[in-house]
Amino acid sequence: MPKDPKSFLKIPRTKMQYRPVCERVKDYRQVFVLRDDEKSVEQAQRCMDCGTPFCHWACPVGNYIPEWNELLMEGNWEKAFKLLNATNNLPEITGRVCPAPCEYACVLGINDDPVTIRENELAIIEHAFKNDFIKPNIPSKRFGKKIAVIGSGPAGIAAADQLNKAGHLVTLFEKDKKLGGILRYGIPDFKLKKWVIDRRLEILEQEGIILKPNVDVGKDISKDALLKEFDAVVLTGGSRTSRDLKIEGRDLKGIYFAMDYLTQSNRMVSSEGVKGKDLIGAWGKKVLVIGGGDTGSDCVGTAHRQEASCVVQIELLPQPEKSRTEDFPWPYYPMILKTSTSHEEGGKREWAVLTKKFIGNKKGNVTKLECVRVEFDNSTSPPKMKEIKGSEFEIEADLVVLAIGFLHPDHPGLLKDLGVEFDNRGNVKTDDNFLSSVEKVFAAGDLRRGQSLIVWAISEGRTAAHNVDKYLMGNSDLPTI
Repeated sequence: MPKDPKSFLKIPRTKMQYRPVCERVKDYRQVFVLRDDEKSVEQAQRCMDCGTPFCHWACPVGNYIPEWNELLMEGNWEKAFKLLNATNNLPEITGRVCPAPCEYACVLGINDDPVTIRENELAIIEHAFKNDFIKPNIPSKRFGKKIAVIGSGPAGIAAADQLNKAGHLVTLFEKDKKLGGILRYGIPDFKLKKWVIDRRLEILEQEGIILKPNVDVGKDISKDALLKEFDAVVLTGGSRTSRDLKIEGRDLKGIYFAMDYLTQSNRMVSSEGVKGKDLIGAWGKKVLVIGGGDTGSDCVGTAHRQEASCVVQIELLPQPEKSRTEDFPWPYYPMILKTSTSHEEGGKREWAVLTKKFIGNKKGNVTKLECVRVEFDNSTSPPKMKEIKGSEFEIEADLVVLAIGFLHPDHPGLLKDLGVEFDNRGNVKTDDNFLSSVEKVFAAGDLRRGQSLIVWAISEGRTAAHNVDKYLMGNSDLPTI
């Protein structure tokens, strides 16, 4: 259809549609409803085709957003897909779970609602799958170089995909039973169904990537054997060492790390099986989630589906503002209040709460948490925290989930055996070419960068692949992001 230059003034943003709360809390099917193609074409018209598209600047993989929006607006779905596919190895994932920093940098968002970039991206890739635009593309030439990618999360998948495109023989290792890393075991099914991952992995396997699940490299394959068999190694094992809460009563039973809780729930949903004595369940319990981020939100949604009697989520920091402040001007990603689909399903959120002490019963089970409210003095940098006198209170809890982030990758095992150097945060240290302190061993993703967004992991994997290709071949035609 002809482009109306004033479309952004005439067409309002249409928000993503979600299934009713009363329905979705009873299952693990995706909470959103994929919109129809006609609505996506309409929404694409809102893109202003800016002279300086800041959405590019905000997107870690450099998506050609105005370009594929224009193609979508014209109904040219196949070209839109090809342009999207040129920069993003997993648009079906980012289209579902990315926090969309591109939308916060959208020029239209200065004084109006931004373009539905993430949902447009999802529409393009799902249309492509539905209409068979996506077919295995086997490299026409192989150069005989063998590469091991260890860790099958978003960074590993992106790196393996890119290196395979360059004509290398890639083996993707995963120590868990199934591939996908945090995508499979860290994100609940109601946000990301696992068939979405399997669909992509099937294509990668048909394109020649060797998939090796259930292999703990460093244990099942020795460090020496690894370095002898492969011409290059890419470490993409993620950041799995959880940050702990070292307060009195931490050793009580019923207190778990968020990733242990989410991983076990995902295994149960996919019928992988969990031993009864090791079961972490919220059924009929008073659940307390400590940590106000996305992982904590995922725990809240999981507890709702496990029919917890009540769910409370607390956060140390004060409640963010509902809109941008002068501290986060456009086009920067703002720290604002975000209400997820899990929060909409129920429960209570508390802000500016400091944990003091876990209390348990005679059997050694946690029963409550002692807390105190705090305030922050923003005149100092960083802001100084102060307890509010007389604000002490307790929260009853049978199950406590710690969702307060991750420190660094697990050091024992392969990383220690390889002898890689770590930075001051405990992440694998690399040079500007993503090469670690060990010859021919590269690193990418959260394992190198630290805990971050999935779209950053994809970017890291792509950049690492470029550098590995250049290391092996002397130069590389692979993009750097």
